[in-house]
Amino acid sequence: MHNTYPGGSVQNPLDVLVIGEALVDIVNTREGSISYPGGSPANVAYGLGRLGVTTGLLTAIGDDHYGTAITTHLHSAGVQLLPGSKSLQRTATATATLAADGSASYEFDILWELPPVAPAMIPKVLHTGSIATFLAPGATTVRSLLEQSHDSCLVTYDPNIRPALLGSHSEAKQIFEDLIPLTDVVKLSDEDAHWLYPSSSLDEVASRVLKLGARLAVITRGAEGALLATSGTRLNIPSVKTAVADTIGAGDSYMTALISELLTRGEKAFAPAVLEIIGQTAAAAAAITVSRPGANPPTSEELQMRLDGLKQAPLAAV
Repeated sequence: MHNTYPGGSVQNPLDVLVIGEALVDIVNTREGSISYPGGSPANVAYGLGRLGVTTGLLTAIGDDHYGTAITTHLHSAGVQLLPGSKSLQRTATATATLAADGSASYEFDILWELPPVAPAMIPKVLHTGSIATFLAPGATTVRSLLEQSHDSCLVTYDPNIRPALLGSHSEAKQIFEDLIPLTDVVKLSDEDAHWLYPSSSLDEVASRVLKLGARLAVITRGAEGALLATSGTRLNIPSVKTAVADTIGAGDSYMTALISELLTRGEKAFAPAVLEIIGQTAAAAAAITVSRPGANPPTSEELQMRLDGLKQAPLAAV
């Protein structure tokens, strides 16, 4: 196994290694346009940094204005951008158009490729997902990294389906299902689940994910809460009531809190009573994010304050 990624070594041992795309979200609203560093994996890495988790991101961005903005953004949360990540001619963009209810539709300008690498170290948790696991040629490298690492660490996966960037439905579904045996925890939104399995209920989708090899399947349902399922447990965790600014980054904040809790709690995380606490924590993180514009996840202090407040009042569905 190599000791370094291309171009140098990792500064510090990592608790979490995130592999996937980083890009700039250009958000169009009735008031005009604004740009945010984004990309689901980069959002997860940033969110983990905000929660105080030692995190690195292996990605592919350009040495340009947008790439510099992403780097500065990640560094502000203490996230290490792994060597070899500035490898493209230009940084990818996703143009989001907001609907009246705050939901977003996207158009992408993205190239995704990573040089063939071996892990420089095995983190406690490896997370990947989104475009990075589907879009050639980089998806091949991501799969290779999972194959090399999945027996040695906890692997989390969020497919974050973007139909506009995928091939046929059958091809995308096959890629998704082929990756599940290399993972431990799979999180989907209800939109992801319905796109992948249009004739199946969410409970049936969760069962299929578990049958394919995951230990924990999580399906988020926006304001309707989330389903957390293991081979012996089904939990429906309500969402946290909040005013919605927009939904950008909500799923990524949920994933961030989920990873942080799994990291902290270790093997105990899969016990039903602990899973319930983890689901409530992730719901609180998502609620904070949707209450303010853009992919703006909570700090550890903000999340703890929200959780402390919820102890005084039960969680409630929006």
